[in-house]
Amino acid sequence: MSPSPQEIPSAGSLVAHTTDNGVVRLTLNRPESLNAITPDLREQLISGFARASADPAVRAVVLTGAGKGFCAGADLRTGAGAPPPERVPGDVARLLREGAQGLVGAVLDCEKPVIAAVNGTAAGLGVHLALACDLVLAAEGARFMEVFVRRGLVPDGGGAYLLARLVGPQRAKELMFFGDAVPAPEAQRMGLVNRVVPDDELAAAAMAWASRLAGGPTRALALTKQLVNASLETGRAAAFAAEATAQEINMTTADAAEGIASFRERRNAVFRGR
Repeated sequence: MSPSPQEIPSAGSLVAHTTDNGVVRLTLNRPESLNAITPDLREQLISGFARASADPAVRAVVLTGAGKGFCAGADLRTGAGAPPPERVPGDVARLLREGAQGLVGAVLDCEKPVIAAVNGTAAGLGVHLALACDLVLAAEGARFMEVFVRRGLVPDGGGAYLLARLVGPQRAKELMFFGDAVPAPEAQRMGLVNRVVPDDELAAAAMAWASRLAGGPTRALALTKQLVNASLETGRAAAFAAEATAQEINMTTADAAEGIASFRERRNAVFRGR
């Protein structure tokens, strides 16, 4: 029998943390604003991914949103009514590096597989947060919106980097130039989403995938993630060298030894994430 989920203490309630059988669930918890990202929420998410990455007891992560939406992007209403801050050249770039780019980087760099369970609208930075995850499940009612152009803004949070790699440059430009809402089934056809499920089955489908990943060879998955993420940025020689290094590292793990032993003994492997 599986133990009941346990709450992981956090600094606040903007991100709810639960863990169950090696799976950590990070839930954006601002449903009244469709989980729009404030600086505090962003920092709690970054911290949550860092903890999940470093904790050997955590073997998979599910990212989702509370309420009717996944994430409406950055909360542009934060500080509304206050005078605009005086800026000097370099301020915006630094804020972006430490903010939206730092958040997306925390997902890409997490050493555990991360599943996005997109339960409603994902807009702006919310789209990029989902696409940074290793696998994306979407409810039938979910939709994806590149809203930056509607506000006269350049996409941030690694959007151009992520989209061009997933759907190619022309389709990425179409999405970013027009900012139209893309329903989940169309997002799947484009290659933005792995699978679309009925709205009321999303949580169970995400947990089923996460449980399978949590039972896998965690270090091998981490190294595989690194290889795939770097594959489009390197030539063949560098990619082959990275693959050989990853294989060298992985062969020192207990899970690799277990996998080979189970093959020889004609039984199912029991991986421990070590």
